Amino acid sequence: MWIGWLEFDLLLGDVHSLKEKRSVVRPLVAELARRFSVSAAETGAQDLYRRAGVGIAVVSGDRAHVVSVLDAAERLVAARPEMELLAVRRDLRRSDDD
Repeated sequence: MWIGWLEFDLLLGDVHSLKEKRSVVRPLVAELARRFSVSAAETGAQDLYRRAGVGIAVVSGDRAHVVSVLDAAERLVAARPEMELLAVRRDLRRSDDD
């Protein structure tokens, strides 16, 4: 079994409150989960209204599938005009790795 994850560090554009932040981040998290069948959540910078951390995780029996999903999800986030992708952390492991 292969397990892969991404963590995005995002700078949000024209956002002036935590309420506005939620209106940007929630649709992104929902689209990632729906489009790629991954687990997705806001994972960091929850008290800052212009920054967001979003994480996704995917599990598959095929390494190539995990890499493909992670690559596609990263492209989707990078293409969003309402946010700037500052950094991406990625990890890919096999379940029997120690």
